[in-house]
Amino acid sequence: MNEYMFTPVDLLKWNVNEYTEKKNGLTYLSWAGAWGEALKADPAVNFKVEMFDGTPLMMVGGSFMVWVTVTMFGKPVTCMLPVLDYRNKPISTPNAFDVNTSIMRCLVKAIAMHGLGLYIYAGEGAPEDDVEASKAEAPRVAPTPVIKKAERKPKPDEVTEWDDSDASRELFADGMIEYTHICTTLEQLQGFWGKNHLQLDSLKRTHPELYQRVLTKFSELKQSFIKEAE
Repeated sequence: MNEYMFTPVDLLKWNVNEYTEKKNGLTYLSWAGAWGEALKADPAVNFKVEMFDGTPLMMVGGSFMVWVTVTMFGKPVTCMLPVLDYRNKPISTPNAFDVNTSIMRCLVKAIAMHGLGLYIYAGEGAPEDDVEASKAEAPRVAPTPVIKKAERKPKPDEVTEWDDSDASRELFADGMIEYTHICTTLEQLQGFWGKNHLQLDSLKRTHPELYQRVLTKFSELKQSFIKEAE
């Protein structure tokens, strides 16, 4: 069974313009924004800076390249990027800051190869934001806050740790399954999952049997939506 609620095709539709900025006429996607969205799509995403004899630099024609591998949805993709200055010209004697900047830009590029923000590299406008809209509209199953003894009661707007008791986790799982009835499209279903991904990640760690129950329900609905679209 495929445990991923999103695919690279879904990521192609995600609008990440809120994380971009323009420099010297070029649009850059911030590494923090790209990584945050990647975690939403696949909480198990990871990256590796490739090393060459103990250094992240590979010399090519008198300048240097960095290489980063990002693994999403179980698939590794490796990208390379030259170490550039502020004019986007190769640097023959880069310092640590130059190398770090290039590595993080290479990270963003590798994430884009999985679909997220790829339209920026293609010089295209933002995709239709169906998935993001569905995320915004999807309900969030509220976690049960923890109020420990001898602690003050948290204010309504404070973020609190959610109760990890069996009863609370089962209530959350049941709520996730129950609310799937409001999802009438695959995009809405994926948005609902993404809206609650932090709690789902926690549920997977503490109560894998409950997580599997939720995952099975979502996977069944996902397949039904896919068949309807065929």
